[in-house]
Amino acid sequence: MPTVATTTRVDREGLLDFVRGRHHVVLLTHRADGSPQLSPVTAGVDAEGRFVISSYPERAKAVNARRDPRVSVLVLSDDFGDAWVQVDGTAEVLDLPEALEPLVEYFRSISGEHPDWDEYRAAMARQGKCLLRVTPQRWGPVATGGFPARLSG
Repeated sequence: MPTVATTTRVDREGLLDFVRGRHHVVLLTHRADGSPQLSPVTAGVDAEGRFVISSYPERAKAVNARRDPRVSVLVLSDDFGDAWVQVDGTAEVLDLPEALEPLVEYFRSISGEHPDWDEYRAAMARQGKCLLRVTPQRWGPVATGGFPARLSG
């Protein structure tokens, strides 16, 4: 019996419930010429329901998001063949020192507690990190791949 593709529409809370445990994300930003720039990233969800992504100010994703805040994220499950969802939103880029405590929240949302938060904060400052925050504005259904239902019987 073939696997049948599925789509499940979710409200904002359903979306956030789905993505909180999934951290493999492809971020789409736009280059200066309007063409897409895709970046595989690790993402979390902050307390306000925004996607959070750690980066460096000079990386293409941060440069592009500053210029054009329209972004999309493709949230993948750990198992490549499992469920996924596309989310479109608006990005903001936070630089240090403003980014420091949001970077702590980013770490917590993915990995839990750090053994030494002072060490973590010092590393983020030393590395000159920034944080992208993406506010979801619209999203498709949570989907799985497979055959159309018409071919399942």
